[in-house]
Amino acid sequence: MVAQLMPQPHPILACAAQLQATIGDVRDLQPVYLSPAEKKTAVVELDKAAAMLAELKLRIVATAEDAACLALARDTGAWLASVTKADFPVSRAQTRLADALDRRWQRVAAGMADGAVSLPQAQVVVDALDALPDHLDPALVSDAEARMVGYCEEFRPSELRRLGRHLLEVVAPEIAEAELAKRLEDEEQHAREKTSLRSRLIGDGLARTTIVHPVLDRDRLLTYLEAFTSPRKHHDALSGEEDRIPYPRRLGQAFCALLEHLDPAQLPQHGGDATTVMVTIALDSLRAELGAGSIIGGEPLSATQVRRLACNANIIPVVLGGNGEILDLGRSRRLFSPAQRKAMRLRDQRCRAEGCTIPAAWTEAHHLKPWATGGNTDLDDGILHCNYHHHLAHDPTHTTERLPNGDYRYHRRT
Repeated sequence: MVAQLMPQPHPILACAAQLQATIGDVRDLQPVYLSPAEKKTAVVELDKAAAMLAELKLRIVATAEDAACLALARDTGAWLASVTKADFPVSRAQTRLADALDRRWQRVAAGMADGAVSLPQAQVVVDALDALPDHLDPALVSDAEARMVGYCEEFRPSELRRLGRHLLEVVAPEIAEAELAKRLEDEEQHAREKTSLRSRLIGDGLARTTIVHPVLDRDRLLTYLEAFTSPRKHHDALSGEEDRIPYPRRLGQAFCALLEHLDPAQLPQHGGDATTVMVTIALDSLRAELGAGSIIGGEPLSATQVRRLACNANIIPVVLGGNGEILDLGRSRRLFSPAQRKAMRLRDQRCRAEGCTIPAAWTEAHHLKPWATGGNTDLDDGILHCNYHHHLAHDPTHTTERLPNGDYRYHRRT
């Protein structure tokens, strides 16, 4: 009787099984007894092995369309996400990389198979090579691929990304400038097409606004915001210690301050009138700092916030009587004029809150005695405050103390 021969597994499957068994043999061993040199060698060699395994996996994924069809998956990326329990974006990115290595960038794949190119490096290198012009001479493309694979021995993925942006200048400097100009135009057009803004209320007096916009506008926006944020240091009235506000919060506060300082005269007109923000509030609420007002067509505001906004010429307060009739419609001339602001800048030089170093050019004019309670719009009744201390000046939870040098100290009410 002839014994039936058992089918031998594919060498790749045998390799996977052997790898798992070999790693299992050392699973319970502690590396604490390795010497420093041995630990370095182990990490380097395991990293090379990981690159080799990643290449083998991608080589399989590049041919896995039949497996995806058999599993009724939408595409190979979806199949990979299903069988490896990975996120869809990660799996689809790996699938695209597998196709690129299989169809075009064999030298990069060979670098991974040798353990010289890691998976993150391979992704960066392929992105840089794919960005080369389609009409570039094949010999130059091959040279570019060889250079990038060689760079992987010395540079991290982030460094490779920077090198990749200038790859054309190295392999074909005679056309680099023209191609860069074309690429920038394409990117700018793409950025304009993808520009969007979304905003929604998230509760607790907050809203979340997400903007996708061109890089140029980002640079302009950050330049404007830095005028409000640097330096942005304030004095903690409770602890008596200086506290540096986190940078993201500083930018957010600066953005709000920027909106408040926009000149309506420079904005488009609506229905023949200048774009204007009007805030309505009852007179009794305004005087008592209790109750609420609201921006016309917008969300409710506290009386304290309305009083602070009334210090800025870009907000018009509409004071209402008990029956809702308009008692007073504020005008910009009721607020500090440009000449008065210049005089205060010359006099005060900076924000006059104790210890604040915000220059006068980045401050706001504040009424020491609010106009709603009889305050005058003159130099004696005005002082410069940065946006942060201007909020604090109108905060009913704080009291104000004028110091001998003319600065103002704020204390939290007990």
